[in-house]
Amino acid sequence: MNGIILFAGLILFLWLGRSILIPLLVATFLWYLINATATYVRKLFPFNTTNARATRPVLARTFDWTSNILSVIAMCGLIYFFATQIQPMFRELMTAMPVLQHKLVIFGNYLSDSLGLRFDASMLPNITNIAANIGASVAGLVTSTGMIFVYMLFLFIEQSTFNKKFSALFPNKTKYKKVRYIIDSIDDNMKKYLFMKTLISGITGVLSYFWLQMIGVEFAGIWAFIVFITSYIPTIGAIVACALPILYSLITAPSLHQPILTAIGLIGLQILFGNILEPKLTGKTLNLSTLAILINLVFWGMIWGIAGMFFSVPLLVAIFITTAQFDSTRWIAILLSADGNIPDKREE
Repeated sequence: MNGIILFAGLILFLWLGRSILIPLLVATFLWYLINATATYVRKLFPFNTTNARATRPVLARTFDWTSNILSVIAMCGLIYFFATQIQPMFRELMTAMPVLQHKLVIFGNYLSDSLGLRFDASMLPNITNIAANIGASVAGLVTSTGMIFVYMLFLFIEQSTFNKKFSALFPNKTKYKKVRYIIDSIDDNMKKYLFMKTLISGITGVLSYFWLQMIGVEFAGIWAFIVFITSYIPTIGAIVACALPILYSLITAPSLHQPILTAIGLIGLQILFGNILEPKLTGKTLNLSTLAILINLVFWGMIWGIAGMFFSVPLLVAIFITTAQFDSTRWIAILLSADGNIPDKREE
């Protein structure tokens, strides 16, 4: 009974505190993504081994700072690109929404006449309202930009003190090693996941843009950006990334030629990068059950909306690794796993 009350209290806290917790989570995500990128960029520079760091500490530290600066520049470049290129396209698309809704009704009438089905315009989704709701969610996040950057700034400032604080929190060496092992496992898996996911999502988005631009689909930049963002949302993200531009081309193109090419290109890219290359690059980083991922996606989506869906997998990875380290919770990790194989438990 106490467990149920505690769980209900936690859900209530997450829901009521979403206006504070979501910007903090976004800031942590960006901070962590920059660190993950810096870690992989650092591997391209010399003096990145333990022995090299001991013999050339100044040079090693210089390359560390260089990788951090390059990662920050890359992140700022992405934000600038979105603000100057993608955001104006979104405004144009929002302006065209009523016209698109009318074309969608015409397309529905055409399908009903062709298939001999009874059609009611009220059965169609109101894309204007849907876009307005999504825009309101994004606008709410944008208004928290200042808070997000403040959180990020303090995370970077205090980053150098994390190890000292961690040691002070666990003076007992046995407990320290146990918790350190859990934190390091989460850190290693999360950095690999975020870096590879971002890299693959970026490549998929860029190739989607060139393909859509080549076949003449309007707002190719928006659809490519949606492909990039929704790649972080498991299963549903790939469906949304393909469905939106395909539906748009269906209701705007004069023939089926363009929609067919749109479907072939986008679905092909999702299969190639999402189903073939990504598992090979990430290995067994995410040995998670598809059912567990979907349930987790719905859970966080109900509490935090789109932001919750976006962060559902990283949160599930942290839960998966943590529960695998304690005898009382290893059964949870087994249920979350794809094949029953879970991380080894560090002995006391």
